[in-house]
Amino acid sequence: MNLAIGSDHAGFEAKQELIPFLTNEGHTVIDLGCNSADSVDYPDFAVMVAKSVQSGESDLGILICGTGIGMSITANKVLGIRAALCTSIAHAELSRQHNNANILCLGARLQSAQEQMDITLAFLNAEFEGQRHARRVDKIHDLTGC
Repeated sequence: MNLAIGSDHAGFEAKQELIPFLTNEGHTVIDLGCNSADSVDYPDFAVMVAKSVQSGESDLGILICGTGIGMSITANKVLGIRAALCTSIAHAELSRQHNNANILCLGARLQSAQEQMDITLAFLNAEFEGQRHARRVDKIHDLTGC
């Protein structure tokens, strides 16, 4: 699977740990920055990852900032994006199964590296269940005209 990943300075270290893990799991990872722990503006990276998913260049996206909140708010402004801030395996699975989330947001300051890996695997391995959930996702998209 092609995955776009991005972070701000608070999520930089977590991103650097997650990339080799994802590669070892057989995924192609497109690192869209940031490239150091120097202070940056998280919306810039959220938009790059969201646009990569929106265009189809990437199948799914992963965004990491201090809490995951700023990244999720920003990514969800991009048409067709359903970014989910997940703090547990259950959140990750259900965000894909029920909401067809296409971007996972993580909080580097709130989760250990192992928790981030476990949550990410749950997100990537879950599949959208469709049926009644598709109708609900369609209603979300009707709000934005996509």
